Amino acid sequence: MILEKLHTTHEEPIQYAFADGTSLNERIGTEILLQYTGNIVCRKCAKSTNKSFGEGFCYQCFLSAPEASPCILHPELCEAHLGKGRDLAYEEKNHNQPHYVYLAATDQVKVGVTRVTQMPTRWIDQGAREAIILAETPNRYLAGVLEVALKEMYSDKTNWQNMLRDIKNESVELAQEKWELLEQLPADLGQYFTEDEMVYTFNYPVLAYPEKVASLTLDKEPRIQGKLTGIRGQYLYIDHYLVLNIRRHTGYEVEWK
Repeated sequence: MILEKLHTTHEEPIQYAFADGTSLNERIGTEILLQYTGNIVCRKCAKSTNKSFGEGFCYQCFLSAPEASPCILHPELCEAHLGKGRDLAYEEKNHNQPHYVYLAATDQVKVGVTRVTQMPTRWIDQGAREAIILAETPNRYLAGVLEVALKEMYSDKTNWQNMLRDIKNESVELAQEKWELLEQLPADLGQYFTEDEMVYTFNYPVLAYPEKVASLTLDKEPRIQGKLTGIRGQYLYIDHYLVLNIRRHTGYEVEWK
């Protein structure tokens, strides 16, 4: 099996499956085995590569594929609205489309950007416990500009260790946080603010949250065996405190039992 980002369904709790449809929720509480074969396949060109770059690309595709362009991490660099990019058809389909700017809560409130059609998948992938839509823009570039304007107040990164330990600030009220931001938005960006107060909540299938976590990688631990004790974001919990980021290992070939 070639690893890809886990597929998710927003249910109670979140449902997880491998790309081939194999359910993971039903395996929680049971022994699992992931054996890395040593083979890595590029997610773009499907060729074997000695090293994975940018979540699943060979080096050449990392430099040329639209899925690995700089604006993936930095939306404010997007030029799709100008008719520019690594692949114009891809840019038009994925980036020159409506995007949300959102607030999400894990251990703290963070700001983020996602294509409208990626909601709520994006929030689940980052392990958010709550999220609210702040603004809707006509393209990725404007969403990125708005996100940058808010970075002085909010981080755009998730503290993965705190998220996996379920450290949270119970005093956070996302709807209130959203309305307090309205007066602080730049005048030219305030027009994209939405009045939607819907707060999305997410419950992850985790038997018990650990007090500490230790990260596993298949490069250092090619054979990972133990009890699957939970899933959050794109991480598997093994024996409660060991965690494996499946998305980080996109393209790795494994035997799964």
